Amino acid sequence: MDFALPADLVAYLAELDAFIAAEIRPLEEADDNIRFFDHRREWARTDFENGGLPRHEWEMLLREASLRADKAGHWRFSAPKKYGGKDGSNLWMAVIRDHFTRMGLGLHNDLQNEHSIVGNFPFVAMFEHFGTEDQQNEFILGGFARERRVAFGLTEPLHGSDATHMETRAVRETRDGVPGWRIDGEKMWTTGMHVATHCATFARTGGNDGDARGITCFLVPNPCEGLVIEEYLWTFNMPTDHPRVSFSNVWVPDSAVLGPVDGGLAIAQSFVHQNRIRQAASSLGAATYCVEEAVKYARTRKPFGQELARNQAIQFPLVELATQCEMLRALIFKTAWEMDQIPHRELEHRLSDKISMCNYYANRLVCEAADRAMQVHGGIGYSRHKPFEHIYRHHRRYRITEGAEEIQMRKVGAYLFGYLGPRKAQFAV
Repeated sequence: MDFALPADLVAYLAELDAFIAAEIRPLEEADDNIRFFDHRREWARTDFENGGLPRHEWEMLLREASLRADKAGHWRFSAPKKYGGKDGSNLWMAVIRDHFTRMGLGLHNDLQNEHSIVGNFPFVAMFEHFGTEDQQNEFILGGFARERRVAFGLTEPLHGSDATHMETRAVRETRDGVPGWRIDGEKMWTTGMHVATHCATFARTGGNDGDARGITCFLVPNPCEGLVIEEYLWTFNMPTDHPRVSFSNVWVPDSAVLGPVDGGLAIAQSFVHQNRIRQAASSLGAATYCVEEAVKYARTRKPFGQELARNQAIQFPLVELATQCEMLRALIFKTAWEMDQIPHRELEHRLSDKISMCNYYANRLVCEAADRAMQVHGGIGYSRHKPFEHIYRHHRRYRITEGAEEIQMRKVGAYLFGYLGPRKAQFAV
């Protein structure tokens, strides 16, 4: 067994570092762009008088960084070559995300807005596996041309983690001689609706409450008649682009259906696996950053005439965290590599438990590491002049989004005890 990173991957990390130094750091430091990353970051990023949405200047800076990365051939890295990407694997993406967040806050990678100079495009795989040719052309090519952007409407106000009891309904209805669907309901946390051209809206079209079958995904244009963005929900970490959206007598044609009718839940599951492993790698890198910064500070801070690091009360908690980071890194890289060995459609049935292990544990670990870094730094660690409060507030969301950690632990338990997954046959009576 060889646990060394591939030589070409190591070389690509060096190429990315050089690009960041040449193009992204200067952009970050130009004019007063650093306000988006220093102690003023929350105020600079947030338009508090406009529903708490991201400020236009902030989003334009992110756009410029991604345009430069696209020109250099990095932004579409994970996409198939036929869309201008490099067929970037899950392993490479995990290593890159870990590498980026270990650098700390910066324009190279800022997950508060799902921004990175190496973009994450789970929608590409979603449309590749479930979309028609017309939908692939419109939403994959249109997405890279920045003409299409799709929000994700799955969660509901009364049914957060349980998608099978959703109350949004879609019924067949022909209008002006065109067959289609009428959609009524409400969604929560439909991130990015302020700039989305469409919302991938999941609605029950058949079956009973609680059934996995009977849910369909619709590509609903934004804006359209009957779709209302009711409010943007202010969150622990601002700005916010997570609204509550209502659908009243919204109509779409049959061509707006993504994937099979009544088989939409598989699309949602397809979407989350790539997101979860990559986000886990980002949380791991951020946790490592917090540990390393705490170590550096403890070596230079000298209360009572000696290094703070001399105290075992400082050493031992950081030793525990460093150990957990190393173990988790091995699991994440191994799981990402395994994801690359099997067809995308089989991830849910063969590897979903390992992906959930990586995700829930990484998200918990980064919160613990950020909290410990604050404690080691004392008062200055609690201030916004250090990044730890921002890291904590941002990554705390991931213990809820992409599937709450309890839901993911439940998934692991179902695989472990053979209620789902490869071990099911082993426990069959």
